[in-house]
Formats: sequence, structure tokens, C-alpha cells
Amino acid sequence: MEHFIVSARKYRPQNFEDVVGQKAITNTLENAIKNNHLAQALLFTGPRGVGKTSCARILAKKINQQDTEHPEDEDFAFNIFELDAASNNSVDDIRSLTDQVRIPPQTGKYKVYIIDEVHMLSQAAFNAFLKTLEEPPPHAIFILATTEKHKIIPTILSRCQIFDFKRIGILDAKNYLKIICEKENISADDDALHIIAQKADGAMRDALSIFDRVVSFSGNLLTREAVTENLNVLDYDTYFNMTDLLLNNKIPDVLNAFNTILGKGFEGHHFINGLASHFRDLLVAKDKTTLGLLEVGDNAKKKYLTQAIKASIPFLMQAIDKANDCDLKYRGSKNQRLLVELTLMQIASITFDGEKKKSANYIIPATFFQALSPAAKEIAKPSQQKIEVVQPKRNTEPKPKLEKPVLKSVQKRTSSLSLKSIQQKKEVKKSDIEENFENHPKDIFTEKQLQTLWKEYADLLIKKGEKSMASIVSTDLPKLQNNFKISFTVPNKLMQDQFHKGRPKLLKFLREKLNNYGIDIVTILNETVEKKFAYTPQEKYKKLKEKNPLLEKLRQTFELDL
Repeated sequence: MEHFIVSARKYRPQNFEDVVGQKAITNTLENAIKNNHLAQALLFTGPRGVGKTSCARILAKKINQQDTEHPEDEDFAFNIFELDAASNNSVDDIRSLTDQVRIPPQTGKYKVYIIDEVHMLSQAAFNAFLKTLEEPPPHAIFILATTEKHKIIPTILSRCQIFDFKRIGILDAKNYLKIICEKENISADDDALHIIAQKADGAMRDALSIFDRVVSFSGNLLTREAVTENLNVLDYDTYFNMTDLLLNNKIPDVLNAFNTILGKGFEGHHFINGLASHFRDLLVAKDKTTLGLLEVGDNAKKKYLTQAIKASIPFLMQAIDKANDCDLKYRGSKNQRLLVELTLMQIASITFDGEKKKSANYIIPATFFQALSPAAKEIAKPSQQKIEVVQPKRNTEPKPKLEKPVLKSVQKRTSSLSLKSIQQKKEVKKSDIEENFENHPKDIFTEKQLQTLWKEYADLLIKKGEKSMASIVSTDLPKLQNNFKISFTVPNKLMQDQFHKGRPKLLKFLREKLNNYGIDIVTILNETVEKKFAYTPQEKYKKLKEKNPLLEKLRQTFELDL
């Protein structure tokens, strides 16, 4: 069986053109070689797997290839010395190196010393290396490589020409993986390679290692599903589906989807961070000028543009704020799952138009998601019917008299200049404008049918969270009078005022369900306690006259004024 070579070694760059994502540095090094303007001490610094050691080896070969006496394919291996400072970090190791530096090369023009992980050298080793690094022999070039520049002493940094290698971009890594797929005859989805490049987090070596792992799992066909399953990452569809549920206020479905995610072994912290990033990408996708900040594949970009239309900017801003707040509190929370669930419920409630809005941490009441009856579902839907509002025609027929209870009604006097009286006048003016339903159907119905729908409407109000109106409706059952007039008895004036505010919706519900648009509701006040107060002199006189009728005769006899 043929020996397998990992892609990170098999496709290690052999010249500057093969180095991925470091165009500025490779061009600088090539020009320095051509113009004989290369420093004798170079420091390559940057994250892992971005090409520091590869560039050092390429540079070491390129320097000696400038000598025309030697063929281009000669690698000058005897002129290149690599030292791992992680395991050779003592003063003796550096002294041994400085002793070798004095010896000129047997072939070629330069001897190149590559010291990898140079930040691992001890303080004494750095000091021993200073003099040699500052005044090396003409034939010696030092290339130091490190991932932690801040650990190198300033006296070393001041003697080196520093090259800062950057993280490799996702698109650059993805394009390089495409080239490898073509060489290896592997068919790969664009989104699959994008996920691998994203998972590598800027390191090309990590991207190639992940690529080998995924190929071992799925063979010569790399799909997005296979990559996400093998790498155990949450793909875009998870966040797209979750966002759709959040926008539609489907809290039960949101909690079930989150439970499924946890069941697959993902941590809640990882999920909430990914959701915040997803909201950020949707925000970026809403403007063409910021669309370039969206680092996703072409197929995923189309989905982002589609969902960005559904999500408003206020929703995304609030959702990002709540997700970030959950991220900050996650580590210190004793019940981390509950924290994420509360955050998801709050996000799902952002676009909900409740009866009363709404605190910053508002959550839709659980009663809203209980199974609704067919009538409740009907009224919950927004009405699409356009109703023309006209002035009512005066009804010349005598109104039927309702039998009122013997109990006296309470009439509390309201000042004509008070805010309450002004509000009452407004409500009276609104109630004067009624819709004309003369041409609408007026089917016959029984009192039992009326009372059944009345109870059903009360249950619907409870499920919608309108408990105040529901308690008023449930105080009594309506009575059916002549000409489809409905009488409803309320125990006090306050409840009567509250009932009048919700009366239009109740009328609409009953008219549609009974298919009778001639229905009207009349309230009867039934207070058992009578309270009367005398304010003006006339009222006081009237009160005294009720107690002693002879006062009126006295007033008339002496012609007294009130």
C-alpha cells in the first residue's frame, strides 16, 4: 500500500507564487533578492499555519539560486540549517550555532539559519545571540520565526527586519482548497469548502488537516451536510430555521428546536454566539454597501439576502443586544440552559403585537399558545374585509322597552370640566357613528346559541391575555330581547365603562358567528347601593324637600328664592 502523505506536507509551497494570502510579503522578499537588498536578520511573525516556515525555506533556496553557476533545481540542503528553539533553547545550543556560523558554505553563496519558535529561547540564550545577530559574517543570514513576538526581548527585535504575516482570509483558503480538489479529482460543494476554511480560522495548515479528515469521512464527494456532520458544527440552515421561528413568534417550536440542538451535543454558549453572528450577517446583508462584509458562500449569500428582507433593523438590533447579553452572563449562570431559553423567548417576543406593550424583557404569555377553538382561530386572523363606514339612518320605529330591575341605579355626578367628562363625550361621539348593515343577513338564532358563543368569546379573551374584559363578560349571561336586541347586566358603572370599550369587538364576533348583522347590545346597570350627593343649593333644597314636603309650601307662602 502506498504511503499516505498529508496535504499540509504534500502541498507545502515550493515557491513564492504558491504561498496563500501573503502577497505583500512574498513580493517584498522577491524584490529584495533581485535587488540584492536583503537584510541579514529577518523576523517572520504571525499566527500558526500562515506560511512563516515555508517562506523561510523558499527564501533560503532562492538566495543561493541567484548564483548562475548552479542549476535551478538544486535545493542547497547543506546550506540551510533549521533549529527548533522549543527544544534547543539553552546557552550551549546558541554557542554551538555561533561556532558554525563562522564556517563559510562549501557550495552556494549563503548559509541560512532558520530558528523556529524563537520566543522559546531563554534570557541567557537571547543575550548570547545578540552579538552574532548584530554583526553576522557576510555569508550568514538568520531567519527567525515566532507566533508570539511580544515574548522576544526588544534588543533582538531592534536587530531584525520584521515581517508580520496575516491570517489567511476565508476566500483565499477556499480557493486554494478548490485547486487541491482539482488535483485530487475530488468533487466538493462551494459551501462545504467555505465551512472548512471558516473552521480553520485563518490557518492554512489547519484547513488542509480538516480537509484530509473530511475526505477520509466522505470520500471523493464533499457535501455541506457531510462536512457539518463530520466537523460537528452548526450549519447555516440551523440558524436560518431558528430565525424564521423567532420572527413568527413561535416560542414552543423555538424551544423544541433548541432542545434538538442540545441533543446533538452542541453547547448552548456555542449556539448563542453563532446566533448573534447570524443576526450580524443579516444586518450586513440589508445594505448593498456592506454586502462585501458577508463572508459566506454564494448559495448561503442568497439565503441571507432573502431572510434579511423579512427581518427589520430594530428586530436585529434588539436580538443582537439580547444574544450578547446572554453571552456575557453564560459562564456565571448556574442554570445555563434556562438562560439561553429565556433569551430565545425574549427575542421571539420582540415582533409580537400584544394587548399592552411592553417591557424590555417581555415574553408572550403561555396562554397565547394553547390550542385555540375554531372560533378563536377565526377571530385571531386579521380581517381582510373592507367595511364602508356611513352615517346611520334614523330609525323611526319605537325601541322596545327593556324590563329594568327594581333596584335603583347609582348616578355619580361628574364635573363638566373634568378629564373624565371630556373622555366620556369623546366615547359618545364615537358610539354615534355606527356601521350600516341594512343589506347584510339577519339569520334567526336562539338565546342558547347566543349564550354558547358568549362563553366561547370569554375563553378566547383569556387565551389572548385580556383577562379584565374576560371577567366582565363572564359576570352574567346575555338575554335575547325583541328585534335581535341583547341585554347584558353589569354590577357597577366602572365595569359598564370597561365593557363599552370592548363592545365593538364582541359585536363583530357575534354578528359573524350568528350571521346576523342586526344584533345590538344594551347594558343594564344593577347596583344594589344608592349614593346621592348634594352639591348646589338647588340640590340641597331638593334633598330637604324629600324629607319634609311642607318646605315647598313655606317657600311659596313667603315667595322665597333658592
